[in-house]
Amino acid sequence: MMPKISVEKRLEVPSLVEFGVTILSIVLGLLLGSILFLIVNIDPLKAYSVLLLGSFGSLHAISETLVKAIPLMLCALGTAVAFKASFWNIGAEGQLQMGAFAATWVALTIGTLSPAITIPIMFLAGFTLGGLWGVIPALLKTKLGADEIVTTLMMNFISIFWIYYWIYGPWRDPEAYGVSRSYIFPANAQLPVIPGTRIHLTLFVALAMAVIIYLMLYRTKIGYEIRVVGDNPKAAIYAGMNVTAVITFVNFVCGGLSGIGGVGEVAGVVKALVKGFSPGYGYTAIIIAWLAKLHPIGVVIASILFGGLLVGGHTVQVLFGIPIAIVTAFEALILFCILGGEILKRYRITVRWKE
Repeated sequence: MMPKISVEKRLEVPSLVEFGVTILSIVLGLLLGSILFLIVNIDPLKAYSVLLLGSFGSLHAISETLVKAIPLMLCALGTAVAFKASFWNIGAEGQLQMGAFAATWVALTIGTLSPAITIPIMFLAGFTLGGLWGVIPALLKTKLGADEIVTTLMMNFISIFWIYYWIYGPWRDPEAYGVSRSYIFPANAQLPVIPGTRIHLTLFVALAMAVIIYLMLYRTKIGYEIRVVGDNPKAAIYAGMNVTAVITFVNFVCGGLSGIGGVGEVAGVVKALVKGFSPGYGYTAIIIAWLAKLHPIGVVIASILFGGLLVGGHTVQVLFGIPIAIVTAFEALILFCILGGEILKRYRITVRWKE
């Protein structure tokens, strides 16, 4: 007898399947992670205990988790808006970099002015430049038919090397002693933080943006048009909607929100433009957006969980003295299993035996 495997797309995902597959995906990821820890002679139970306590076990751990969640949240919110319109923007990383560049320019130019002037201008500049960086691939798509996955991905590298030029050139701090960074931001250009933590002002901006994006998507005319364009572009054109304008708008929003994430990192965390200040927040945000089903509130929750995974993974690495590659591989296993579970939610796999 020979097995015949068929894959059918589910018209509707039952709640039981949704919940069950999510739990099984996480359990499978933890089991595979256990094997990885056993290979390096670490008790998996101890590792997971340290992971949990390191990310949510104390006020300090929670604060660090939230610090990591801020750029993830903003980039994922922007990515979710673009994906809602079926524009596959993979460029949040580059847009975050350009937002950081804009914030640095403002800080080093007018950073000695009052914080009440400098900080709002930094956020506005980061949002604007990040948004304009996102508009470029939108226009290439709508006017020239260029593939948005390729253009947004390539623009990430352009923005990163643009940053390199400035931190190795005009903005290089001679007192950095080998660290590739710009001059330290003036005190008036550094974001205020919650006392005793590194949680900066951008967290509240990100939460406010999540509410605004939710209201925009589900309570406004433009939100309705975004969803229609994403579901059926031909129907949107037939209904008289300006698809080009919608695509341009969502990418400006995507880039703008990611740009704010860059502002938060350089002005709230590292206090300078530093090489490699982002470990790939824009790429991780793609996964977060999908796991949240492109819903703004889901993005907030998923970003916090991913922030905890990053902070807890670092704690495991330091406490057990293992290479960072092991922790990265563990995180990748978890993500791989969760993404695999998303496929099982959307498709029904059946096996039939034929003689």
